[in-house]
Amino acid sequence: MRTIQVANVRWFNATAWYALYLARLLREAGHETLCLTLPGTEAEARARDWGLPVRSLDLNHKDPLAQIALYPALGRLVREFRPDVVNCHRGEAFLHFGLLRRRLGSFALVRTRGDQRPPKANLVNRWLHARAADAVVATNSRMQRHFLEKFDLPADRVRLILGGVDTARFAFDPAGRERVRAQFGYGPEHLVLGLLGRFDAVKGQRELIRACARLVHGEGLRHLRLLLIGFPTATSQAEVEGWIAGADMGRYVAITGERPDVAACVSALDLGVAASLWSETIARAALEIMACGVPLLGTDVGVMPDLLSAEALVPAGNGEALAGLLARAVSDPGWRQERAAEQAAVVGRLSGEDFLAATLDLYRRLRP
Repeated sequence: MRTIQVANVRWFNATAWYALYLARLLREAGHETLCLTLPGTEAEARARDWGLPVRSLDLNHKDPLAQIALYPALGRLVREFRPDVVNCHRGEAFLHFGLLRRRLGSFALVRTRGDQRPPKANLVNRWLHARAADAVVATNSRMQRHFLEKFDLPADRVRLILGGVDTARFAFDPAGRERVRAQFGYGPEHLVLGLLGRFDAVKGQRELIRACARLVHGEGLRHLRLLLIGFPTATSQAEVEGWIAGADMGRYVAITGERPDVAACVSALDLGVAASLWSETIARAALEIMACGVPLLGTDVGVMPDLLSAEALVPAGNGEALAGLLARAVSDPGWRQERAAEQAAVVGRLSGEDFLAATLDLYRRLRP
């Protein structure tokens, strides 16, 4: 199978990860795979670091003349590489590949929708998804329902593929747990909560800090500790530290910074929290926490209801509900173990091998 994975994303966010991890899985399984990225971006650098074949073009250029020039360039790329499948993980260039698909008929076109914004069901989008594309991949069930209901696409044209997690890399690390807990001064008497994610308002670090403050200062749960496993991106570390100081949580919250031993940091937790305010259409961090055997609580956004039971979810942005759910989890070890067990069953169906198998099943149906 020969595929082009179109990952025209500037940052190495969840969309880029989904595309490049899939490309890596395909390549490791012996399939010829080309990553089409934006020049000079984090996504391009990560693809090269992973040893993936890369071609870079400015697919997101705003100049109409540059966009017109892209069409013949992409046509040459298709004729040169001869893909069986082109998978667009972003909307830019989807129109170009849709027109090439209709003109050449030499490849199947897949649109993977990992964006939080549901596409508008206008005439152009209807044509692209119903006539130009051979299939749509939704990375969560809400997006799948949107295409089925608003675009009236047949059920066999919309495939739900949540992604997968590298269970060899992300697994419980007992030695790493002890090392990281010792580094941050956590003893057996401490119950450590953690959030894994870049520093960005959408990830809910501020809301989680405030919810933990309610438990520490309002409920007297002085044994709680919060570990923020992340580093600055859209939000600076100084701003996060300001949230910590403002909640009087300086002695209770630690920041890891960028780490090579993420699995060890996650293993150091007793409870994970995905407190995102929106997005999470692809929940890489959630899967990594669950794969390490750490029970996870989350907000009801994006793909989270596909991963967690209703008992482990709260409405996004509801600080009172989040504090209440944290209090229940902290006070009831048996309840935490139940959540961990049900989440382990979910992860058991979402390994990298499962991700690859589901995607290849779709590709082969399109190009038998």
